Amino acid sequence: MEGFQIENLLEGLLVAATIVFIAYSPIARAIANRILHGRLPPPGAPPLDDPRMDQISGEVQVMRRHLDETLERLDFAERMLAQSREKNALPGKS
Repeated sequence: MEGFQIENLLEGLLVAATIVFIAYSPIARAIANRILHGRLPPPGAPPLDDPRMDQISGEVQVMRRHLDETLERLDFAERMLAQSREKNALPGKS
């Protein structure tokens, strides 16, 4: 009976030591940091409230609009080319 109690005590100590080891591991610290502080930008990245980010965001929006316009023009040109090919095709020839 006493051997059984010593085994239980050793198992309890082993479990407690494992929990303490895991709690102070780098992964547990990273998870706790994420919970406490939320998502942080990577090291070296400009802060989210940086005025340059607003400027860059505006430039990206302008570039997207230009790209959309260019894609619309390309689509229109492709349709016009396809229509002219259909009109110029001779019946019976491939």
